[in-house]
Amino acid sequence: MNGEQIQVQGVIMAGGSGTRLWPLSRAGYPKQFLVLEGNASLFQQAAQRIADLAGPQAQDLTLLPALIVGNEEHRFLVLDQLRETALEPGAVLLEPMGRNTAPALTLAALQALEDGLDPVLVVTPADQTVTQPEVFTAALQRAVREAANGAIVILGITPERPETGYGYIRTEQKGAALAVAQFVEKPDLATAERYLAEGSYFWNSGMFVLRASSWIAALGRFRPDILDATRQAFAARKVDDKFVRPGKAEFGAVPSESVDYAVMERCPGSDIPLLMVELDAGWNDLGAWEAVWQVGAKDEFGNVLRGDALASDSRNTLVQATSRLVSVVGLDDVVVVETPDAVLVADRSKSQDVKKIVQQLQQSQRGEMNLHRKVHRPWGWYDSIDAGERFQVKRIMVKPGASLSLQMHHHRAEHWIVVSGTAEITNGDKVLLLSENQSTYIPLGQTHRLANPGRLPLEIIEVQSGSYLGEDDIVRFEDTYGRK
Repeated sequence: MNGEQIQVQGVIMAGGSGTRLWPLSRAGYPKQFLVLEGNASLFQQAAQRIADLAGPQAQDLTLLPALIVGNEEHRFLVLDQLRETALEPGAVLLEPMGRNTAPALTLAALQALEDGLDPVLVVTPADQTVTQPEVFTAALQRAVREAANGAIVILGITPERPETGYGYIRTEQKGAALAVAQFVEKPDLATAERYLAEGSYFWNSGMFVLRASSWIAALGRFRPDILDATRQAFAARKVDDKFVRPGKAEFGAVPSESVDYAVMERCPGSDIPLLMVELDAGWNDLGAWEAVWQVGAKDEFGNVLRGDALASDSRNTLVQATSRLVSVVGLDDVVVVETPDAVLVADRSKSQDVKKIVQQLQQSQRGEMNLHRKVHRPWGWYDSIDAGERFQVKRIMVKPGASLSLQMHHHRAEHWIVVSGTAEITNGDKVLLLSENQSTYIPLGQTHRLANPGRLPLEIIEVQSGSYLGEDDIVRFEDTYGRK
């Protein structure tokens, strides 16, 4: 680029449900928003790695606010977690339904081109972890400079073992760069061992670096149907502050396809330069509980113990406890994951098959597939701590300045007791201000609202009673979060 400034924009793919990390990962709170290592979620770690691109060693790079592509259902999780990192997104593109990564990247590229710019996009999933961030940053900066000159660049992971759970990239030396010669599907063990011995094969990280215009041109060449349909959905978008919502009907007509199948696998042999930058920075995509065990801090027997967990006479076992003491005796190569409403016990080598349990939950329409006992909402959270015939008890937290919708229920009454903080309660035509240890009663059919006017979190205990206690028994009249 002859010393010119290179504009760089991160694209964080934050969709996906993370079914192989059930029961910790649920459709309503998937793995990218979980803290599996350290103090930050996988999504927050991805955002921070993007922010680190514009460091002292990269004065030729100008970093634009990142674009987030995610699910409509997770929009407030995205903003809340970014707020904790003090990183401001350029836009949050909300897919009304999943259409795989090619349409998701196309939405981001169209957004990036909106203001007449053509930044280099650094495209990364939101569910990966890296143990050597400085090495990662240096590799990504090199990839950005290659992409600024028109190449499409893939990050290829230096393989540590004959892994059968990843796709591979076969490379060949062309000048100073490694050119991508072929994409290979997940191999069997013997083939993976051969790949490792040959040395020209790398794990496909799912991270890409390319100009926004390069993606649009390549997609238009190989899959014009995806490009045209996504353009129509983007043209029908609605913008609400940081949220960009493509047209729902139009996006529903977009063919579902991955970035790899739509474009990347078609580039070798064409005149589109497809390069690979090697990455050896302690990368892991945490796709299954086996991977969580791989990156975890192990005791002298190879066990990874998280939360209130104890192990005796056990080897190479992962125990994840979230709400109580979990103890194991005499286990080898096993995964035990405990949450308040579900427990998983699996052979570690079979952890990829956890998704089969999720499929069974889906077929039987069980709630444990979608939600935890503790459910996060844009205003705070609620925890269903007890339930029985005709009653349910919830612990509710409302953030400072937040409020629930003005609503009513056809089938249940509610008793509210303030545990801490100050509650502003609309109860029919009355507005009450209650503090710790005070309570009120919401009759069946009464219009009501719970709000927190204070500066500290509000916690209440809610006791519901009635003939039907489902979450769909809510009639909303006013709602700050667009859920009417």
